Amino acid sequence: MSQNSTYHHGDLRAACLRAARELLEEDGSAGLSLRAVARRAGVSATAPYRHYADREALVSAVAAEGYRELAGHLSAAHPAPATPDDLAAVAIAYVQFALEHPPLFRAMFAEPCDPTNEERVAATEAISEYVRGIVRDAFPGVEDTEALATTVWALVHGLAFLHLDGKLDSSTPETVAKQVRASVIALFGASPAMRAAIATG
Repeated sequence: MSQNSTYHHGDLRAACLRAARELLEEDGSAGLSLRAVARRAGVSATAPYRHYADREALVSAVAAEGYRELAGHLSAAHPAPATPDDLAAVAIAYVQFALEHPPLFRAMFAEPCDPTNEERVAATEAISEYVRGIVRDAFPGVEDTEALATTVWALVHGLAFLHLDGKLDSSTPETVAKQVRASVIALFGASPAMRAAIATG
């Protein structure tokens, strides 16, 4: 790759993010460093520090970008989820995103990052609010929507990593969709209170 193939003057931050994403896809998080990003972007070793204080800041920026892409992916799966079936469709999209972007997904959720990074905090809060909104709409009879939203996210997120780590069959998209849908529906049919919430929703 030539020195100027990714970097254009005035667009250093975007060039660094693009380089970081490329490195993630090629080598996973082990190959992600500010020095490697500088080499890939075709800039000096110190240039990335203009925007990123350290590796955690860079990972936070990559993660924020990933959260925004994930949010768009979920919205595309169902624009206004309001039933358990709708929620299952969103859950499937979540797991599929993880399987389509394993290094990015792991960087988003398993890599050390800067917890004070405003961009990352805003992006994660947007995902959290999205899940809370689904729960409020799909289960109006449930009092503690915050706890249920956490439960839903934990289930779907756990399914994503179980598939990523080869603990569940991910041989075909249809197999993944069937497993995820069955798990989501099973959760919401597991107790009389949840069945009542579904029936009155």
